[in-house]
Amino acid sequence: MRLFPIYTWTKGIRNFDHRRRKFSNQPWAQGVILLACVVVAMLLANLPFTKELYHSILETKLSLFFKTPGGQDVWFPKGMTVESFINDILMTVFFFTVGLEIRREMKNGELSSVKKALMPVIAAFGGVVAPALIFTLVNHGTAAASGWGIPTATDIAFAVGILSILGDKVPVSLKVFLTALAIADDLIAILVVALFYGGTINFGLLSIAIVLIVAILIMNKLGEKRSWYYFIPAMVIWALFYYSGIHSTMSGVVMAFLVPMTPRYNEAYFHRKRIQYIQRLNEYNGIESTSGEFPNGPQRHCLRRMSVISKGAIPMSYRLEHALGPWVNFLIMPLFALANAGVEIPDVSYFNVFHIDPALGGVSMGIFLGLLIGKPLGISLASFIAVKLKAGEMPAKASWKMLIAVACLGGIGFTMSIFVDTLSFGDQAPEIMSRLRDMGKVAVLMGSLCAGLLGSLLISIIHKMENRK
Repeated sequence: MRLFPIYTWTKGIRNFDHRRRKFSNQPWAQGVILLACVVVAMLLANLPFTKELYHSILETKLSLFFKTPGGQDVWFPKGMTVESFINDILMTVFFFTVGLEIRREMKNGELSSVKKALMPVIAAFGGVVAPALIFTLVNHGTAAASGWGIPTATDIAFAVGILSILGDKVPVSLKVFLTALAIADDLIAILVVALFYGGTINFGLLSIAIVLIVAILIMNKLGEKRSWYYFIPAMVIWALFYYSGIHSTMSGVVMAFLVPMTPRYNEAYFHRKRIQYIQRLNEYNGIESTSGEFPNGPQRHCLRRMSVISKGAIPMSYRLEHALGPWVNFLIMPLFALANAGVEIPDVSYFNVFHIDPALGGVSMGIFLGLLIGKPLGISLASFIAVKLKAGEMPAKASWKMLIAVACLGGIGFTMSIFVDTLSFGDQAPEIMSRLRDMGKVAVLMGSLCAGLLGSLLISIIHKMENRK
């Protein structure tokens, strides 16, 4: 009778773990968690009994403090708080995984050939230019003008998650098209951040970083496959980027393109060693064990060696992408949402996206229209031009109506858009910068929500119309 509660408790843990794994394997799971974190962050930032605690936690210093022999106070990394730890260190891991994904797609996926890549890349370029132009038209000559990069990005997690919920209403070719477009869009967004949203560049530190990057590239070409030879230089490159004026997260992208994509052991070596160790396992059967225990001592050694060889037969880039994926999707991105979506709303004017302030401009209007209208317009128009000029091929079994509907989902900005927002308006006074960034985040959330709802509605309507024919 005493064992019954323990059995019930352990069974409950197993059932919970099974449900957790089942939930995390759903393509829409990350989007649901991010949305929940946005709601929590907004509540924490606006409830009178939590907002002070929320902001104090984000502003807590995490730098290491020490004194130099000359008596000077030194903080390393300089100015590091909980918020900047998330945005400058954890987001470096996010950009590293994005870089790995882009590189994988460029080698074996939808961006692996000119024929495959051209259509989504052209569409992604159109989806960046159009919202940037709309934002610039609305905010030209105002304090908000430098935020043109905010509405240019597509959030792959939300977009693909919505497509998975819609199921077979969308042709598989269009799902592949949007995924490839979002990956190409991420690459363009990375270039935008690197080129336009860094600080004043320290060319001395940048030169040292470039020399180190070249050394790692040579090491890669010489065949070095051990992870520590890449991990330690990666930390040094991050620090050099952090102090050189180029946003430190870009170091993650650089390292993603430097880690080996070829395995330590080739196929022939793997098969030869696998056969040898399997034979030894059979030969060692019964040794050092009177009860026929498996595995015995020699067999354990064989199994360990087989594990090492199996691990070495998988390229480092694939191992890292697989290992970091869950941490990025279910820890780093939710923390990013909690730290950056918590906008304090002092009045309802923040929700009036069509308001244009004489001093601040129409940052909300530019972002909202850029995401809701600019993204689908740019993607659709660029795709149409590509097909007409025979530079790209229309996705199989897809109509123009359905492509336009799917393009609306490209207006879901969220992660990248909020990230660019946190880097924008640095040329303004602190009070103006803070207000513009907060208004921008609200506009990103509203524009992404409306784009997701519009795209889902259009897809459902067009699916019904096409099925009636």
